[in-house]
Amino acid sequence: MTVMAIVLAAGQGKRMKSKLYKVLHPIGGKPMVEHVVNTLEQINAARTLVIVGFGAEAVKGHLGDRVEYALQEQQLGTGHAVLQAKEAFGDEDGITIVICGDTPLIREQTLLDMMNLHEATGAAATILTAHMEQPAGYGRIIREAEGQVSGIVEHKDCTPEEALVKEINTGTYCFHNKKLFEALSQVTNNNTQQEYYLTDVIGILVRQGAVVQAHCMEDSSESIGVNDRVALAEAEVLLKKRINRQHMLNGVTFIDPDNTYIECDVQIGADTVLLPGTLLRGSTRIGEGCTIGPHTEIIDSVIKDEVTIKQSVLQEAVVDSCTSIGPFAYLRPGARLGKNVKIGDFVEIKNASLDEGAKVSHLSYIGDAVVGKHVNIGCGAITVNYDGFNKSLTEIGDHAFIGSNVNLIAPVKIGEGAYVVAGSTITDAVEAGDMAIARERQVNKPGYADKIKARMKLRKSGKAE
Repeated sequence: MTVMAIVLAAGQGKRMKSKLYKVLHPIGGKPMVEHVVNTLEQINAARTLVIVGFGAEAVKGHLGDRVEYALQEQQLGTGHAVLQAKEAFGDEDGITIVICGDTPLIREQTLLDMMNLHEATGAAATILTAHMEQPAGYGRIIREAEGQVSGIVEHKDCTPEEALVKEINTGTYCFHNKKLFEALSQVTNNNTQQEYYLTDVIGILVRQGAVVQAHCMEDSSESIGVNDRVALAEAEVLLKKRINRQHMLNGVTFIDPDNTYIECDVQIGADTVLLPGTLLRGSTRIGEGCTIGPHTEIIDSVIKDEVTIKQSVLQEAVVDSCTSIGPFAYLRPGARLGKNVKIGDFVEIKNASLDEGAKVSHLSYIGDAVVGKHVNIGCGAITVNYDGFNKSLTEIGDHAFIGSNVNLIAPVKIGEGAYVVAGSTITDAVEAGDMAIARERQVNKPGYADKIKARMKLRKSGKAE
């Protein structure tokens, strides 16, 4: 049977108190509405239509042509929102999932279970429900003795007996598509809010004698709808636990899962150890047997096997196996490290490749450079890559030695096996096997330090001539 989906994403989300459109607020590194669309793609929905209103262009800009769109110019309730899909879906045969764009935690299997119940019972509508020990504020699911749903009662309208019901409406539904739009045509706005409610469709179908079912999800935390920053933080915590648990089941060690943050698309190999304060973001891929952290952030980077990274930040970097980084290193976009490279404390690498066995142990900046195999770059050495107008390249050949506090003024090339003496400022090429010295010769003035000190004492006493 054809599966279609309608995502309700037209609300402004005033309670978020944000310039950012509500469903674009991220959790786990992705906007909420993208989580919903991803789940619908996983259940093989043939068509997904997103109802947009406020911030429509921002949503379209993010989701692109993955989905279809319908505009709800005035927010007149959930029933009115779904009605905007009638032109696109009204005549289609099949079933339609209706889901809110601010419910990012609903899983693929939960939707499949709801759909299976819907099809097996020939229902006109199936409501996704959850069991809540504290159901205040939620609409209650009222069932007949044999279990069929007889209606949804909003909390404010509950009788004392109905208020005791702990099965609540999550706002996600599965409908026989044509029956959905037929019932929607009968929904009115005769209520205190003067809005058209999708829940009224359930009552209409029940009165028509149609079968209405409810599927209660196993994990009620999936039902969370994000309407403010408090709920956003709660959803973030729940998703983090879900992601971390899956990585642990896949063989990754978390020393402190509560203080380790992994975004949705990150991949991590078995036997990798994550220390507290680790943040792995974007499309980062971590190999096997690595040790990451503590207090390390890695964004959109590729880290191969047996790498150690301590208290460092990496963004759009590529690190080959058996390399060590940190503490307090910064690898910026375009950093590419070979095997067995050592990057030490307070080293910054930008748009530079360092081949196998290269070492930059401390207090250095390597930018716009190609560094060969087994090069040693001493403390405080920098590649001077920017002249105020252009970025230029520094090339360092295999087995070269760059002494401490050396400035390599790009564009410049240091040949294979060359030796640059500490404190030098190099502006010209150094040929292979050569040694370069570019500094003033030291001059000592006997007794001159004592003369300077005596002069300063006189000035402080006011006796200076």
